[in-house]
Amino acid sequence: MSGTAAAGGALAVTAAGLSSAAAAETGRGAPAAGSPADAGAAPVTVRPADRRYADLRRGTNQRWVGSPEHIVLATSTADVVRAVQQAVDSGRRLAVRSGGHCYENFTTSDDIAVLLDLSRMDDIAYDERRRAFSVQPGAALGRVYDRLYKGWGVYLPAGNCPTVAAGGHIQGGGYGSMSRRDGLAVDHLYGIEIVVVGADGRARAVTATREPDDPNRELWWAHTGGGGGNFGVVTRYWLRSPDARGDDPAAQLPAPPREVWLSEVAWPWEELTESRFTRLMWNHGDWHTRNSAPDSPYTALFSQLKPFHKSGGAVVLDSLVDADAPGAERLLRSYIAEVGAGVGVQPQVRQYRRMPWLHATQWPGFTGPDPTVRFKGKSVYARRTYTDAQISAAYRHLTRDDFHNPGALLMIASYGGAVNRVAPDATAVPQRDSVLKYQVVSLWQDAADDAANIAWVRECYRDMFAATGGVPVPNDTTDGCFVNYADVDLGDPRWNSSGVPWHELYYKGGYRRLQRVKAAWDPTGFFRHAQSVRPA
Repeated sequence: MSGTAAAGGALAVTAAGLSSAAAAETGRGAPAAGSPADAGAAPVTVRPADRRYADLRRGTNQRWVGSPEHIVLATSTADVVRAVQQAVDSGRRLAVRSGGHCYENFTTSDDIAVLLDLSRMDDIAYDERRRAFSVQPGAALGRVYDRLYKGWGVYLPAGNCPTVAAGGHIQGGGYGSMSRRDGLAVDHLYGIEIVVVGADGRARAVTATREPDDPNRELWWAHTGGGGGNFGVVTRYWLRSPDARGDDPAAQLPAPPREVWLSEVAWPWEELTESRFTRLMWNHGDWHTRNSAPDSPYTALFSQLKPFHKSGGAVVLDSLVDADAPGAERLLRSYIAEVGAGVGVQPQVRQYRRMPWLHATQWPGFTGPDPTVRFKGKSVYARRTYTDAQISAAYRHLTRDDFHNPGALLMIASYGGAVNRVAPDATAVPQRDSVLKYQVVSLWQDAADDAANIAWVRECYRDMFAATGGVPVPNDTTDGCFVNYADVDLGDPRWNSSGVPWHELYYKGGYRRLQRVKAAWDPTGFFRHAQSVRPA
């Protein structure tokens, strides 16, 4: 399959420009890459002497600062093909960045000579031929929500941080505050345009869709949760819900709520004993165990429980509910009451208000970190409430006196609902019966504090999952880790003594299928990082 023009009009652009195969494509949708509709502005190349280099050599996580020979800011698929081909021909290592929110150094490691930055590729449009919305990888989620909603009254149930770009977010799975109601972002992914490198060393753009007769369908499948940096450079996503009918753009993706209720309550640490904290955590986990089925009325509700380190002052519960849902305000009040039941501490009400959905996408209760911070995070899929041992370990680390950082916490998100309506093998996200998704994470400012914060995250996580080798192995309580919260420790026996490899924690049994896609579409392993899929 690799190294030749795949069937079905897959070949779109080569390093020399628009190919004859691409020019002939008519059956599968949008203007071919490299056509006038894809021309964009001229690409920009930034080298170390350029004043912009200091900004562009890093992403959001300030722990990671790269030193590439040059940075290419592409504006079109043709730019991407050329940049990839030049890297292949010169033997230079290339990495790809859309928004720069990677948890690890996958785009900044010392061996990377070329950084391909897609942030200028941020177009969002409706493709009438494909009956799908075309979103380029550099489009930040806040822009995606704004354009889709203002233009057509629809949205994508994706992440809560408006500065995260569509690129890596979508292909890693993509979840957020409306996923319990409408599923993951990848559950609405119709197709991709992607630049790949064949066995012949030739870069080309191909398309792959979920259509049953698409010969490249497995390549599409690999991008429904397979993670970034594995198979090529995605230059366009097409979004359309599987049950969409007709030609009306407003019917191709879900409509978001008109309004939502937002709430923030907090339990002060000064009033929390270990038994009170244990009750709070048990209530929270048990509620989600009971109220996360796809047909639950509570799929309209999303929440983040944030037990900060005691130096942060409180355990915070941020919640959102679709105000259009039957009894929405009653659902929200009942949820907060059940989480706090029997704790013996009256929570402080910090916020309680109703507001339009689009404005609520910028609410700081759910948005991502300050882009000037350093951070380390480790993820968990949970199938049911926490064990007593997990709660005890969390309490011990959250109340340590030898560590002080108000930005260290467990960030525990509601999950399940419509997410769990999809079969585990329908996409590359195999975790389809979890009810919570969370991370042990710390955010800090000063590089001098790196060692202390990284150690706190590692030790808290290890102790919470001590019974299973320091990681949340798939069992009746946990179900592995989230690929978009990349964590190289999962491959380090000092922090993972479970015998379960990192790829099983991310992908479970789907890894072998991803390996076959890798072998077919990136047989030379040109696209790689510390946790990239290895060819079969």
